[in-house]
Amino acid sequence: MGTRRRSRELAMQALFYMDLSKNVSKDVLELFCNNFTPSKKILPFFFKLVIGVMNKRLELDTIIERFSSNWKISRMSCVDRNILRIAVYEMLCCQDIPSKVSINEAIDMGKKFGTEESGAFINGVLDSIRIASEQEDVDIKKFIQNDQKDQVLD
Repeated sequence: MGTRRRSRELAMQALFYMDLSKNVSKDVLELFCNNFTPSKKILPFFFKLVIGVMNKRLELDTIIERFSSNWKISRMSCVDRNILRIAVYEMLCCQDIPSKVSINEAIDMGKKFGTEESGAFINGVLDSIRIASEQEDVDIKKFIQNDQKDQVLD
C-alpha cells in the first residue's frame, strides 16, 4: 500500500474518532497519534489532511451537503462523511493531486470501510463537485488561501 493511501486511511480513522467523540481538537489528534503511531513516511500527508479538514470542516460540510442530493451531513454515515471531507479537501486544496485520483481513492476507501452503497454514494457526490469546480461553480480560492499555514484550534 502506498504512503498516500495509508495517510488517507489513517486520516479517515482519526477524523472518524474525532467525529464520534464530538471533539475536534489538537488534544484528540495527539491522543489518536499516541495510540496508533503513524509511521514517519506518512506523517506529513496525514497531518496535512487531518489538520486541513479540521480547519475547513464547516466549509467542506457546506459543499458536501450542497452536492449530496438532499442528504444532510448529520444523516450520512460517519465513515462516508469523513471520506468525503478528505476527498473534497484534496480536490480543493491539494493542487498536486488530480481530482480523479482523489475520487478513486475515496471510492476505494468507501468500499473498504463503508457499506455496500458507500462507493456509489461517494462517487456521485464527488463527481458532482468535480464537475462544478471545473465549471467554476465552487469558490476554490477561499479554500486554497493560507492552506499551508493552517493551525489546529482548540
